[in-house]
Amino acid sequence: MHFDVELVLRIVVGTALGAIIGYERDIHGRPAGLRTHTIVALASATFMVVSTHMVFYQGYHDGDHAEVDGSRVAASVVSGIGFLAGGAILRTGVSVQGLTTAAGLWLVAAIGLCAGGGMYFESVTVTAIGVAALTFLRRFEDKDNRVRRRLVVTLVEGAPTIEQLVSVLDEADLMPTVEGWDREAARRQVTFAVRLPRDGEATLVHALENQPGIARMQLDSAVN
Repeated sequence: MHFDVELVLRIVVGTALGAIIGYERDIHGRPAGLRTHTIVALASATFMVVSTHMVFYQGYHDGDHAEVDGSRVAASVVSGIGFLAGGAILRTGVSVQGLTTAAGLWLVAAIGLCAGGGMYFESVTVTAIGVAALTFLRRFEDKDNRVRRRLVVTLVEGAPTIEQLVSVLDEADLMPTVEGWDREAARRQVTFAVRLPRDGEATLVHALENQPGIARMQLDSAVN
């Protein structure tokens, strides 16, 4: 029983440490947040425990010979997490987004494997370093701490041109880029990517509310 508790403890520790990384991603509005990182850490910790201790639960008797390569499952986790992390990377035009989120998923997989292997001190240390890198290095990478958001504007007759809308958003310092547009009958939908300050929705509304011909605005969640 004590042995089983130790294995469960490894899984719980790995999951909790992965959740810490996920929480940092979640509060910054990233697509892969708390739940995704928690599940990745839980899965990788479980894979590691299975990899290192599965043979003890197979009912072998004294004198039986079993050859086990404990590194094979761990190596498969490292390879497999690449597919999941790849799904978090988005390319918009010439810009690539989601690389940090993908790296975070790779990190929590490593933390889960580390904790699943019983290396508690090492897994806690790696988590602390990861949180520090994500939190403090942000100051050098994203000084204004603004979030890239997707804005869909529905235009009717009398609306400004796309160039005029870009100019209006530029004046509000929202750094707009046009991602696409669609026309249906008398209506047009234009999709922008804007750099919006935290809780800066009022800035966007103020910039566009006096523009004629705007029937609807929709602001999606963070896109990077």
